[in-house]
Amino acid sequence: MQFKAILLGALLASTFSAPVYAQANTDITVVLSEELDLVEPCMATRSNIGRVIMQNISETLTELDVRGDKGLMGRLAESWEDLGDGTWQFKLRQNVKFSDGTDFDANDVKHSFERVFSDQITCESKRYFADTELSFDIVDPHTINIKAEPAQPILPLLMTLVTIVPEETPFEFVRNPVGTGPYVLADWTAGQQIVLERRDDYWGELPAVTKATYVFRSDPAVRAAMVETGEADIAPQITEVEATNPATDFTYPNAETVYLRIDQSIEPMGDIRVRKALNAAIDREAFIGTLLSEGTQFATAIVPPTTLGWNPDLVPPAYDPEQAKAWLAEAEADGVNIKAPIEVIARTENFPHVAEVGEAIVQMLSEVGFNASLRMVEVAEHEQYYSKPYPEGRPAQLIVAQHDNARGDPVFSMYFKYHSQGTQSGLSDPKVDDLIERASAATGEERAALWSELFAYLHDEVVADVLLFHMVGHSRVSERLDFTPTIATNQELQLSQIGFK
Repeated sequence: MQFKAILLGALLASTFSAPVYAQANTDITVVLSEELDLVEPCMATRSNIGRVIMQNISETLTELDVRGDKGLMGRLAESWEDLGDGTWQFKLRQNVKFSDGTDFDANDVKHSFERVFSDQITCESKRYFADTELSFDIVDPHTINIKAEPAQPILPLLMTLVTIVPEETPFEFVRNPVGTGPYVLADWTAGQQIVLERRDDYWGELPAVTKATYVFRSDPAVRAAMVETGEADIAPQITEVEATNPATDFTYPNAETVYLRIDQSIEPMGDIRVRKALNAAIDREAFIGTLLSEGTQFATAIVPPTTLGWNPDLVPPAYDPEQAKAWLAEAEADGVNIKAPIEVIARTENFPHVAEVGEAIVQMLSEVGFNASLRMVEVAEHEQYYSKPYPEGRPAQLIVAQHDNARGDPVFSMYFKYHSQGTQSGLSDPKVDDLIERASAATGEERAALWSELFAYLHDEVVADVLLFHMVGHSRVSERLDFTPTIATNQELQLSQIGFK
């Protein structure tokens, strides 16, 4: 098909020149696709920050085992118990110190959550708690009761989202994070590198990696070549084009879903015919095997198929440009301004070939009659358009975004993506709000059924977004390392899981 040829033509060879990084046998270099704008622990659920901070510098109370079959594991909490009435008791690990030498206890847990939920600071991890209010009762220095209102049946799983900081941490973003993890931030030279060094006084088993240097290269071919030549040890994100060496290259589903977020409050996005036309205008098949890897799947929900309540009956929108034109003509006849400018806003290096994907989407939209243009922005600017409060006086915008949910439950996605009060929501629908609230409070089969109903309603009746792809990840790992990427690799890269052959 015509777009297939166009997209194939967008793949160009890359060359590079880079210095060799001298390192000890237990030091490693990680080459990432995008720089960090922050090293703030409460922002560690954002992928570019989490790959460096999460469980390396800062730890959580619980942790989900994505490498095996252990399920939900303790990290800073050794155990937990449901006391009923929405209250869970967490027994905290003893003899744990922060990297500044202070002792970890229940006061730090209480402060960390109060900081995340504070109006004085905008923390990424707050979004995942929906409208849940938490209160804390410190039983003793290593026992804390956390009450959720409304009751949260998966509260221990939600504890995987909040990194714990000392109670002295101010209610503002920090540049030198203090955590209980096995590493400390030794250097952050903006635009050049970040260096983590191993703590000898870490409470747990000492990792094999003694130092990790993170460098940043936007070109996936450069990242792959750096590992091949020994200038780096891990490139978490390369493309299918570079993933040609079975000895070093790994391919895996990465729990990321790419979509276009629609803000229905801006003309002409409030008209369902326009939203249907957006979906019908995009030839999803043309991207797979060209700009995106073979194995990439069409999305019918913002979460991957491994998620609770997945609805297998939903069908991706068909590519039908003539139908898209007909819907637009019908809307225009009713007074909808279908010629209103539409900005497609994408985050630089969000995923491989994101710029080419954005260009192809704009071309497809333009061909059916939309007045679309592309704007590529860095991560900090992208966040201004992606999360509330959205800019005043903005034109219609389609935000190219990639959402990760590797934790298996839609609660980590649905409120902040689709509830009328959600920080990244583009709609306000009472039925959506009701389904989200009831599903979040339910358990077992009822919970799964409600999530499934919500997926169908958003997809078929609301046409909430332009859902595109469940992504496939490719990583290159030096043969000297003992490490296999997982579904969580794009979100976090735990140095303690890396060994040496």
